[in-house]
Amino acid sequence: MDKGQLNSVVFLDLAKAFDTVDHEILLSELQIYGVDSMSLNWFKSYLFDRKQKCNVNGLVSSERSLVCGVPQGSIFGPLLFFVYINDLPSCLQHSTARMYADDTNITTTGKSIKEIASGANTDLENIRIWLKANKLTLNVTKTEYMFIASDSNLDKLQ
Repeated sequence: MDKGQLNSVVFLDLAKAFDTVDHEILLSELQIYGVDSMSLNWFKSYLFDRKQKCNVNGLVSSERSLVCGVPQGSIFGPLLFFVYINDLPSCLQHSTARMYADDTNITTTGKSIKEIASGANTDLENIRIWLKANKLTLNVTKTEYMFIASDSNLDKLQ
């Protein structure tokens, strides 16, 4: 804003982010970050062969095996999710990503709405491709955007 530019922020909402983490992709990411084979085996035992059942109003569902996802409510859940998505910013050409666990936003800067929209839309398409490759889904109905600018620049847009 101090440079007279406009900004847009897209607040991305991932559908069931922690529940849809692919275990094989996560283990590959951990290996890329240098986790040794003994530690990888520990993570594998932590992730695989997990089961869950649901209790609603005293009715208990049958037990089901979990084939993906990281446990929520643990220290490892957000950390493992962050390892899983840590390379998302590498797909961006025009925007800057800010990530905290499953909360991600991208910021795009430009001299006009047209320039910002073009850059943001290009990066949103890149994110769509990245999400598909990593078996994650954008919740479009909960994803929001906003423009940020000084009062004088906003007045010029109207």
